[in-house]
Amino acid sequence: MPGFTPVEAILGGLLIGLAAGGLMILLGHIAGISGITEEVLPPWEEIEELPWRSGFLLGLIGGPLLFAALSGHMPPAEVRLSGPLMALAGLLVGFGTAYGHGCTSGHGICGLARLSPRSMVAVAIFIAAGMATTGVMRHVLGLGV
Repeated sequence: MPGFTPVEAILGGLLIGLAAGGLMILLGHIAGISGITEEVLPPWEEIEELPWRSGFLLGLIGGPLLFAALSGHMPPAEVRLSGPLMALAGLLVGFGTAYGHGCTSGHGICGLARLSPRSMVAVAIFIAAGMATTGVMRHVLGLGV
């Protein structure tokens, strides 16, 4: 996998900003992936919101597949963790997003752009927890992540 490429990073950031801003301007919703996903799964409380939420998630999945089909190239994915460890990580992230009332996209992209104090605190906690987790896994457990 190539190292940091500033042009691609800037273009990616612009696209994320356009998508999040467009969702806020056009539909009045924050692009929080955990909240969007939660509302797609039953029981449906707001059935009229199901089409755009489903389309958003399908776009997240289909976008990379479309890129691969059009470019003929799919960057390799290297997974160095076991299935059970990834499942545990997923459960912990799910708990964290429920406990923190939002995920990294909702707080980190949309909340910070709105200068939300709650999002500023949440992002600081995300970063600190990520640093601590990486330190423990790499230096205490020797998992090399």
